[in-house]
Formats: sequence, C-alpha cells, structure tokens
Amino acid sequence: MNSENSDRLVHSPGGGLPRLLEIMRRLRDPETGCPWDVEQTYASIAPYTIEEAYEVADAIERGDMSELRDELGDLLLQVVYYAQMADEESRFDFHDIAEGIAEKMLNRHPHVFGDEGNGKSSEQQTRDWERIKAAERLEKNVKGTLAGVAIGLPALTRAVKLQKRAARVGFDWPTTDQVLDKITEECREVVEAREALGPDELEEEIGDLLFVMANFARHLRVDPEKALRRANAKFTGRFEAIEKKLAHYGRKPAQSSLEEMDALWNIIKAEEKAAQR
Repeated sequence: MNSENSDRLVHSPGGGLPRLLEIMRRLRDPETGCPWDVEQTYASIAPYTIEEAYEVADAIERGDMSELRDELGDLLLQVVYYAQMADEESRFDFHDIAEGIAEKMLNRHPHVFGDEGNGKSSEQQTRDWERIKAAERLEKNVKGTLAGVAIGLPALTRAVKLQKRAARVGFDWPTTDQVLDKITEECREVVEAREALGPDELEEEIGDLLFVMANFARHLRVDPEKALRRANAKFTGRFEAIEKKLAHYGRKPAQSSLEEMDALWNIIKAEEKAAQR
C-alpha cells in the first residue's frame, strides 16, 4: 500500500479491521514507526495480553458494557500485534489466524455446520468438543495425557484443567467424600509442616492443599478461579465498608483494634444478609 492510501485508511473512521491492521503496520515500521512498538517482541507483549484478558473479565464481572467494549478493543490489539510481528517474519498474518480459528470452529461444531443433528444436550456437546480436541492433539503428535495444558494459565485454572485431563483416563476420585478425606489429610500435613519443616516444605504442602481444593471445586462443578475472585470482591467490599464506618468516627484501620474491626465486619455481614432477604 502506497503512502497516500495508507494515510487515507488510517485516518478513515469506520475503516474497521483493515484500518487497525494498517495502524499496527505503521507503528511497527522500522524507519517511521514508534520506537517503543518497534522494539517489542512476542515475549515482551505476552504480559500485556494476560493483563488485558483479566481486564475484560473484570468489566464483565462489573457489568460495565462500555468498558467491556474498550477492553475488548485492547485485547484485539494484542492479536493484531502478534500477527504483525509474525507477518514481518513471513510466518503467518492476521488472515491466517482468522482462517485457522474459523476452520477449527467448523470442525468442532459438526452438529451446527455438518451432518450431525442438533438434538444433543450441552453436556454431550461438551464431551464431543473434548473428544474432537483430543483427536486434534493426536494429529499434531501431542503425546501425554497432560501435554498442551498451558503453563501460563492462572494456577487454579491450570489445576482444574490438569485434573480434567487425568479424569478422562480414569485417574479421579469417584465421590466428593474421598476428596474431602484428602483435604483433611492435606490440612494435617500443612500443620505438621508448619511445626516441623522449613519454608520450602511448607510451600509445597500449601500447594498440595490448594490443588486438592481446586479438585473439590471441580467435583462440585464450581470454577475455583471465579469463586476466589468472588471472595476477593466480597472481602474488598466489606473491608472498605469497615474503613467508611471508622472514618465516620474520624479514625483509620491502623488506629483501630482487631476486635473492633472484627465486630464491624460482623455488623456489615449481617447488613448484607438482611438486604438479601
């Protein structure tokens, strides 16, 4: 694309995806682009991608559709960034990415785009999805039951994915009672580690306990990552309410006592329950 056409496109509201792709190409131009953008690599951009994905989830959690639109734009920019870098190296481009995911969606939804009927339940379709994914991994010569579970996932999410993979080949507790027994065992080992072992061993035992708690959540069909985010939000809201109540008396948490703040916590908790009735 010549300079005149490029300028026309990048300054054209409504230019959509082609406009964004051209803006990124210009930003990455080694001679006329932005020095910061030119210096970036796949590895340097990856943390931003993770951050943007979390910000998308945060906007959804808060029900802020205006912010969600903006955050989705930021997340899309990450994909465009990787595509431009890969195009510069003659590996692939944005079109290849879009075509790849389109073909994947066709292959994984034969009940919509193929000859299969659409009378299956959501649960059956999920099982079919996993079966198709397993076949795709075989085609790619991905070996090992746990191979391909991304290391960069949040730890709780990765724990559940690892457990699901193992469960497919029968390595799973059949009842939640057995998981609860394991939680009791791991709690006991944490106490023993606290009293007799060093920090490294204690960290290992805490990790084991968190892993089995994630497994318990999986058995109850609860997303532990979502559950913990919800608990974080609840804690944040209640603690901020404590700060407001203390501020009414001209004090801050550091000027209060644990007993007073705990009493305020219980009051706030009771107020929340009353409001829910």
